[in-house]
Amino acid sequence: MSAKLESIAGPRKGEIVRLSDKPLSIGRDPSNQLAILDSALSRHHCLIEWKEEAFFLRDLDSRNGTLLNGTLLKEMPLSDGDEIKIGASTFVFHASQISFTAGGAAQSMADSNGASTIVLRKEDALYLNSEKRIAEVQPTTRALRDLNALLRISQTINGIHHMEDLEKQILDAIFEVSPADRAAILVANPKNGEIEDVRGWDRLTGPIEEFHYSRTVVNMVTGRKVAVVSNDVLDSEPFNEAVSLLAKQVHCVLAVPMEYCGAANGVIYLEAADKAKQFDETLMELMMAIGSIAGLAFENTRRMEWLEGENQRLKDQNGIEHKMIGDSRQMRAVYQFIMKVAKQEANVLLSGESGTGKELVAKAIHENSPRTYKPFVAINCAAITDTLLESELFGHEKGAFTGAHSQKRGKLEIAEGGTVFLDEIGEMAPMLQAKLLRVLQEREFERVGGTKTIKIDIRLIAATNRDLKEMVKQGRFREDLYYRLDVVSIRMPALRERPEDIPLLCDHFARKFATKTGRRIEGISPGAKRYLLQYAWPGNVRELENAIERAVVMCSGQILYPEDLPENILETAPPQDVSTGSFHGELQGTKKLMVIRALDQSKGNVTDAAKALGVHPNYLHRLMNNLGIEKRRKAVTATS
Repeated sequence: MSAKLESIAGPRKGEIVRLSDKPLSIGRDPSNQLAILDSALSRHHCLIEWKEEAFFLRDLDSRNGTLLNGTLLKEMPLSDGDEIKIGASTFVFHASQISFTAGGAAQSMADSNGASTIVLRKEDALYLNSEKRIAEVQPTTRALRDLNALLRISQTINGIHHMEDLEKQILDAIFEVSPADRAAILVANPKNGEIEDVRGWDRLTGPIEEFHYSRTVVNMVTGRKVAVVSNDVLDSEPFNEAVSLLAKQVHCVLAVPMEYCGAANGVIYLEAADKAKQFDETLMELMMAIGSIAGLAFENTRRMEWLEGENQRLKDQNGIEHKMIGDSRQMRAVYQFIMKVAKQEANVLLSGESGTGKELVAKAIHENSPRTYKPFVAINCAAITDTLLESELFGHEKGAFTGAHSQKRGKLEIAEGGTVFLDEIGEMAPMLQAKLLRVLQEREFERVGGTKTIKIDIRLIAATNRDLKEMVKQGRFREDLYYRLDVVSIRMPALRERPEDIPLLCDHFARKFATKTGRRIEGISPGAKRYLLQYAWPGNVRELENAIERAVVMCSGQILYPEDLPENILETAPPQDVSTGSFHGELQGTKKLMVIRALDQSKGNVTDAAKALGVHPNYLHRLMNNLGIEKRRKAVTATS
């Protein structure tokens, strides 16, 4: 039953297909074993199959019919030299003597010169298919070596994120497992399969500046997604016209596809000039598996390099590195501020409400400054008593006060060469303000209980949620210190002033806490987002982060819904596009009606209304504000 088909005309002219005991279907549909892009062909046009000790050609009720030696047929046995015509394609049937490989997986194609070319389809590859196929692997020394090589290559190349390093690792692995004299990685454009980059390597001399390869072989590999081996290149009809191969006296060629999601993104190509060397089918199976691993690794590396390039582009565009989320006009102004002041040495004053990200700005200024490799030390002046804050800032000597059992370096000393961030500086006691002023003026200080003057080189960034100018007028903050701090300043925008950033922040925090808790969160429902956008966020980004964390913990599915949000957010007036028949809409309407009724009955007295409702007056004040009924209360009070 040894035979082959030679294509002498049509889209696949020059190709040779070996026939086996498995049926060969021919047609326009890609599911055919021999798929031909020709509109004159039916999706499943004809079939060649082995039966009754002969190959039979059968037409599959095609639209334009199948011609055998110029005659339309339904089913006929084939003889050596028969000519088959379907659409624009013409094939010649050859009954040659060819031996099958074990399992019939690889197809050996012998031409008229006796040269042999072996083709392996992906679906027949030993290491890329079902457990049944893999079970066929005999536990020989070579098989174990090949499997170990696959494992090692997989572990090595999947951790590489740069294309040049990836190509070098693959080529090194190829020379380790094959007798190739030269090898190359041919990178293809995933959209059209065209080769756009070649990296060649010689086993002895290293990189090859201009690597010549057989386009016939490569086109066969990328077009049909098969592996090809020829150990008689100079005598093989499909390849003996390749001048580059003749010039190099190439004797053996092996090429396998690299694929990702069915699209060819490259070819692994091997050559050997020594006639004593052979690329056998076992090596072809191994290289087919390496090509599959490499295809995924190349796609991952391509995407990683794109992401790194995009990240660098965004950095170049903004000129800074930071960990803030937001693309609003207000946040772009913050990024511009950081870019301008980071390279300078001036002290910085950050103002704004709590939770607006002042410490993130301070870190971004430090990380984009020449001091980036020196310490960044943050101190919250409101979180420590005055006595402890002095020791925390300036350090102390042994015995300076009760409990000072040893010398301690202060945060100013620890931050030498770097940046000190003083949060809530408006809470600093006047005595400490005076000591800090000296540090800023003289760049020196003494530890608590010490006499040795310590020189320091630091940059100071201060932050406050209070009005320091007003505190200066009231005599609660030193005017000279204020002007030392306020060399350059910026007010951080409250979250309610940049609502367009809320969806970005919500998605970011949802991903963050989903990863942290091991939950699978696919998104936030439109209803929940409307409540999040409606809320005023007095606690700013910090409050939003806590709200999303609670929602991730409380949700029972993969989507965050309004009922997963904190109660105080749901107490806001329902968004206009939430239907009045919805649970939360009805609930808010009921709450609002009850509060208005209680206020009417108490003639606007909030304390009496709260008592009637059984809630604390402070809670009622907040509820009235959230429900938007403050004006009504005042109106009732005025009327009474």
